[in-house]
Amino acid sequence: MSEQVKYLLQENEMPTAWYNILNDFETPLPPVIHPGTGQPIGPQDLAPLFPMQLIMQEVGVGPYATSFVDIPEEVWEAYKLWRPTPLIRARRLEKALDTPAHIFFKYEGVSPSGSHKPNTAVPQAYYNKQEGTKRITTETGAGQWGSALSFACQLYDIECKVYMVAISFRQKPYRRFLMETYGSSVVSSPSMDTNTGRKFLAQDPDHTGSLGLAISEAVEDAAGREDTKYSLGSVLNHVLMHQTIIGEEALKQMEMAGEYPDIVVGCAGGGSNFAGIALPFIRAKMKGEKNTRIIAAEPTAAPSLTKGVYTYDFGDTGQIIPLVKMYTLGSSFIPAPIHAGGLRYHGMAPIVCKLYNEGLIEAVAVPQNAVFESNVLFAREEGILPAPEPGHAIRVVIQEALKAKEAGEKKTILFNLCGHGHFDLAGYEQYLKGGLEDYEYPREQVEMAISMLPKVAI
Repeated sequence: MSEQVKYLLQENEMPTAWYNILNDFETPLPPVIHPGTGQPIGPQDLAPLFPMQLIMQEVGVGPYATSFVDIPEEVWEAYKLWRPTPLIRARRLEKALDTPAHIFFKYEGVSPSGSHKPNTAVPQAYYNKQEGTKRITTETGAGQWGSALSFACQLYDIECKVYMVAISFRQKPYRRFLMETYGSSVVSSPSMDTNTGRKFLAQDPDHTGSLGLAISEAVEDAAGREDTKYSLGSVLNHVLMHQTIIGEEALKQMEMAGEYPDIVVGCAGGGSNFAGIALPFIRAKMKGEKNTRIIAAEPTAAPSLTKGVYTYDFGDTGQIIPLVKMYTLGSSFIPAPIHAGGLRYHGMAPIVCKLYNEGLIEAVAVPQNAVFESNVLFAREEGILPAPEPGHAIRVVIQEALKAKEAGEKKTILFNLCGHGHFDLAGYEQYLKGGLEDYEYPREQVEMAISMLPKVAI
């Protein structure tokens, strides 16, 4: 048998529906609060930023008040450019660890932009095109989301403006070049293009930026133009729903392999990658059919689940968008400049937070050097260079595989390798030279940021 075993679905076996977990919750998500009135928002409050079909998906009403939402045929056809993606058994890694555990990974790095992000970028661009949107603004951390939306906007002939977190703008210039190749305009955030950006640059001309700050700039830009909508690559309910095609495929492929995971692991920053692999497996857990452990792996530099507080907070640093209940480090949080730029966010998706609060999932925080150590081992054994973000999941997978070895137990572990690291070689260079720093967000800073949160009566 080959050292590496792949489980491949045919195009006609690709899922035709996304999984909508909102319909399966026993109690609804806490309401989203308008920052001005302090009252729950309605669809019309979101209309300046999003097309109505996405708003309906966000709140789960009309045709979207169901557990499975049909993927539009045009989106399904676009998905076929890279889907179904392979499920691979990492036999060489298993051998290197000398573990009885079976390790499987879903590889999303085969997409045009190199990550899982087009799974939601394409439908978001599609629904915007259906409603006549001419221009979309967005933010990006490491550049994976910006690359994906740039690709999707090019498919539907929509202009795209990307606010890229400053530290990633400097660390990952080739991601910017990829976005520009797809036709997007890319600026470093904070920028001089918005009032929010100018305010933060005045305070610190060398500001490293954050996802929360870039979100503020992109929202401000979109709100100021009638031809423009805003698009978010994580956190929101409809984004997580689009990503569930990953887990739905994995369910079929695990059946092909004749196994079912005891443990599912995903890295977690805003929550889209984690939810994409995890939610279809959580469905069986919520119904009492399975007792799979579901683990979110986050950075010690931005530990929203493991150190944050479950409360209402702004989703952006500029405090201009609605408040959501989530595990948060405080919207004023500016993360350390780790290379996993896609995980440098102060909060977490409300769906993921609800699952964590109810004990359906676990969370582990991982330091940067441990991530790169695991990624190098994975690359040398499996031949794929992981992005820093999924390296957090790889680290946890290795830890769990070694626990299985110590206990003499055969465990089946599944994780999502959500993107390749070809644009992250500067980080690898630093690690290999011994110059990579670890960062841990101090509890006292969390408490200070939390003390400045808005008070919500609900």
